[in-house]
Amino acid sequence: MLTPSPLVTAPEHSDRRIFQNVGRLSTLPSNGIKARPVFWLIGFRTRPPSITLFVVLRPARLILLGFLISISLPVSLRGAGKPNIILVTLDSTRADRMGFLGSHSALTPNLDSVARQGIIFEHAYAQAPLTVVSHATILTGTYPQTHQIRELGSPLATGLPYLPDLLHAHGYRTAAFVGSVLLDPRNGSAPGFDRGFDLYDAGFQQSSGGGGKQLVERRGDQVVARATKWLSNNTRGPFFLWVHLYDPHAPYGRSYDRAVAAVDAALGNLIAMLRNQKLLEDSVLVVASDHGEGLGAHGEDMHGIFLYDETIHVPLLVKLPQNQMAGKRVKGRVRLVDVGPTVLEVAGVPVPSQMQGQSLLRIARTNPDADQPAYARSDFPQQAFGWSPLESWRAGKYLYIRAPKPELYDVSADPQATKNLAQTSKAILATMAAQLDAFDSHFGNKGSKPEGTGLSTSEAQKLASLGYVGLQRSSSNVNPAVNGTDPKDTIARANEVLKAMLNISEGKPERAVPALQQVLVGQTDMYLAQYGMGIALAHQQQYAQAVEHLHKAIELQPDLGWAHYEMGASLLKTGDFKTAAVHLELASARLSKFREVHLLLAQSYDQLGKSKEAQVERNKASQ
Repeated sequence: MLTPSPLVTAPEHSDRRIFQNVGRLSTLPSNGIKARPVFWLIGFRTRPPSITLFVVLRPARLILLGFLISISLPVSLRGAGKPNIILVTLDSTRADRMGFLGSHSALTPNLDSVARQGIIFEHAYAQAPLTVVSHATILTGTYPQTHQIRELGSPLATGLPYLPDLLHAHGYRTAAFVGSVLLDPRNGSAPGFDRGFDLYDAGFQQSSGGGGKQLVERRGDQVVARATKWLSNNTRGPFFLWVHLYDPHAPYGRSYDRAVAAVDAALGNLIAMLRNQKLLEDSVLVVASDHGEGLGAHGEDMHGIFLYDETIHVPLLVKLPQNQMAGKRVKGRVRLVDVGPTVLEVAGVPVPSQMQGQSLLRIARTNPDADQPAYARSDFPQQAFGWSPLESWRAGKYLYIRAPKPELYDVSADPQATKNLAQTSKAILATMAAQLDAFDSHFGNKGSKPEGTGLSTSEAQKLASLGYVGLQRSSSNVNPAVNGTDPKDTIARANEVLKAMLNISEGKPERAVPALQQVLVGQTDMYLAQYGMGIALAHQQQYAQAVEHLHKAIELQPDLGWAHYEMGASLLKTGDFKTAAVHLELASARLSKFREVHLLLAQSYDQLGKSKEAQVERNKASQ
């Protein structure tokens, strides 16, 4: 079966170059672009995957251009033995802090050293400004609307291609060491991320609002120490090692720059160990940030909402065995969706047709200065706050952001995106919007619904019997409605809510409650504020009040497991064991590897006289 690659339009005066996998827009001319698309480019990957069929569609006729044979990897990468592969992801790390990208802050000497030994991608872009969503794109090689991972918690679908699973099936030993509970498959927001790993080192601890010890992150040096301990006993290849360093994610401690320097130092420790074990020379090392950080730019204190360069432009390095192409600088635009296919190619593993990125090495060898269009989206404004989601499209010298108030920037002349041209350059705006429409249309029905999401009929009936009315069903719209609240107008509220959530995670719920109360005066249908208020009140043992806010949160997002877990935990404290069991059953279906939910469900069953069911849950908790 032929699988279509992403669909894009090209402007009339652009060069009509054809590339494999993701169709790419040629560079937009410096004197503007016409609003009417001239042709459509669709690439179909056939088997074997090194052959691509391209079709150009013009009005009322098809032109068959024929088959193009893909350029193969250098022979030296396909030699005897598979290379070890180390993937290092830096959380919330901005590109403008990197010495190899022009910063003079001297924060990244170790990253700069890796850059001198590898390929530098000067203009790499994330597909989402969120930790879990962006890592899903990196590890699946698919766009957010295909993998459909949500930052608020949703499982990785088993039908998706997954980098560690594919490498493991081809003889790689696999291990992951992550720095945040967000990426913990058992206790966090990343169910299913441990697929294909021999070892997934997370082991974070979360407790319900009733209190208890919590461990939600590790410093970079601690993560690297655990990774190097594993490496010392697993030096024989081939292996795939993923190390996730979380330090620059808010809160940053004393300062953001100091956190970036700490991550660089941790990476230096990892590289020193690899060099001492004589593993570095023949290994592939990929270093990338999942997204950046707002730091007040455009009014955003942290990340997750906006799609400007502060949060979407990311550092990306690839060091090949024997330092091939050392110091090469790729100036063209690339994407994090390209990382997965690149790793598989250097490992000699066939790239699944479902992957939507392309080889970064092919770009580096053949067209290092050619820009690929870069797509990004954030559904977080909609899911967390009830506002419009955002999409962005970078093509040529322009950045287009689809929002209730559309935005268009000429980033070649305005790199900080401060002058919105949407009202004065309407022809260019229309062309960019048409290109984004075409891209969205291609992915409209591509994503399989993640397992365990949505409410079943019986679950909806149970909730209705408990007084939940007008339940909103979570969705991941490919073409988001843009007639809701524009996040640009309400970013200050998002900052307050996210700051309150940080206070809760740091054990300071008393600081969170006044801020969330103030936010909820203006907007009661804000999931994250209601959920945060529920947790903060539960931490202060105000369980009856916590239940009221968690009830509203569940009405807004009824299929999110963590809200049901917190509700069940609070109801247990009030003595409503029957209702608690309903919520904990819903939570356990979505957080099946989370030990605490099974223990609380067993407790509720004991109170209801269901001893057999309680024992089943205890058995699940011990697994």
